[in-house]
Amino acid sequence: MADIAVAPAAPRMQRALDGIERMGNRMPDPAILFLWLCLGVIVLSQVLAWFDISATYEVVEPPPVPGEETYYGGSSDPVYVTPYEHEPAESYEVRRQTTEVEGLLTGDGVRFLFTSFVDNFRNFAAVAIILVVMIGVGLAEAAGLIGALIRRLVAVAPASTLTFIIVLLGMISSIASDAGYIVLIPLGAVAFKSVGRNPLAGIAAAFAGVAAGFGVNFLITPLDGVLTEITNDASGLVAPDMRIDLAANLYFGIVSALFVTVVLTLVTARLVEPRMPKWNAADETVPDEPEPVVDKAAEARGLRYALWATLGVVAVIALLTAIPGAPLQHPETGDVIGDSPFMDSLIVIIAVIFLAAGLGYGRGAGTLRTSAEILSSITKSWAGMASLLFLFLLIAQFIAYFSYSNMAEVAAVGLGDVLEQLDIGAVWLLIGFMLVTMVVDLIMPAAIAKWAILAPIFIPLLIRLDVTPQTVLAAYRVADSPLNVLTPLMAYFPLIVVFVQRYQRGAGIGTVVSLMLPYVVILSIAWMLFFVAWYLVGIPLGPGAPVHP
Repeated sequence: MADIAVAPAAPRMQRALDGIERMGNRMPDPAILFLWLCLGVIVLSQVLAWFDISATYEVVEPPPVPGEETYYGGSSDPVYVTPYEHEPAESYEVRRQTTEVEGLLTGDGVRFLFTSFVDNFRNFAAVAIILVVMIGVGLAEAAGLIGALIRRLVAVAPASTLTFIIVLLGMISSIASDAGYIVLIPLGAVAFKSVGRNPLAGIAAAFAGVAAGFGVNFLITPLDGVLTEITNDASGLVAPDMRIDLAANLYFGIVSALFVTVVLTLVTARLVEPRMPKWNAADETVPDEPEPVVDKAAEARGLRYALWATLGVVAVIALLTAIPGAPLQHPETGDVIGDSPFMDSLIVIIAVIFLAAGLGYGRGAGTLRTSAEILSSITKSWAGMASLLFLFLLIAQFIAYFSYSNMAEVAAVGLGDVLEQLDIGAVWLLIGFMLVTMVVDLIMPAAIAKWAILAPIFIPLLIRLDVTPQTVLAAYRVADSPLNVLTPLMAYFPLIVVFVQRYQRGAGIGTVVSLMLPYVVILSIAWMLFFVAWYLVGIPLGPGAPVHP
């Protein structure tokens, strides 16, 4: 799809977004902000605990998993860890429980504050993911491979389709878990800058594609298996025979992925990019490291070597995955997609592919000649993330404190109870359910945790109104993702702030919010209307999954 010609943004909207940016940028540095948020959660949790705030509800939970005593890195202190593999989706069960808000200033709460500090940071998955991926990406960037690939992409793809390609790649990247945040978003900035467009627009388009449309894809993702089983367990509360399979939302997911890509492309071209001034390299606060100067023949040879190295890694992975009894298949079922070692290894596989490709390019182009240069490129990429790692330390504490307090669960159940008591029809109840999901997403971005609470509330209610479980799940997919680009509780939101600060002096949280707000508003409204139209027309949501009973 071609980008729409850029037109000036409406003056009123321009002023509103500029005002949001100014107010947001007056907020303190993200590290200071999360420090204050930690203190706020501590105080608020104790106040709510004094008032005995609680909620009783049914929730879909995995079975208890035994821990294993392990000593990490030669430490003399044991740590109890659970198995790395996800619990099988079919092992989730519905349980009724009462959750009370836990105060963090009680004896138990204070003990948690002190004893969990290190574990909170160690168990914060974003830290390990970004460090592992940057081993490969950092080397590939230092070798000049990233720049060479961007130049080839720009040369091959018409400039009018660049935004669409970036957003589409972001949508597809959810199959690789969180890698899109670390790899694709900075690449979007570089791609836009290489054609003279503002790199902030590239960051916004890529971030919207990766996060705002995370709930749907052209392919079946690992997330689908768990969401499907939670849906079946919740349906079993009132209709044990109403079970759905993994492809129950396949048609809706494919069409929605294309629809979302088009909407996000239009928002970028019509609303986001027109607000931005013409790109000036002097605005860049952290200039790119100068790429090694190579002639066209050396670059072509480097790309050829990188291709061979990539194909070699892919061939090895294929052998470890495809042959009978391969170690990356599920040891019992033989599955590759879904709950399997292959899916759990995607981050490592991506890092290895970038590492091999970077080494191949560096060897062919002559930009990486010695082992010292190779190690230096990796350590330099890690050193550049020092401030981000400190920020992740504070974010990990905030999320852990918020989780310990149980405030998110109690709020979600309260919103569900209010909506259940309203005497409205199925369509309006589905719209209300999507709005509740969006509100809950601001305080609980994790898709599985949120669905485990909302599914037992809304699926039985909507089944009694003759709404199929697959329809409720499709509505959840619509509402689960758009606000991911605005909530600071999304683990990678501060990383986006860091990316933006690289290209704009004085940028902060307000800059990111003003960039992403048009996506949230337009996509939320358009996608909800798209879902309502699909529901009213009655198009099947997947193979053997009618939208109506």
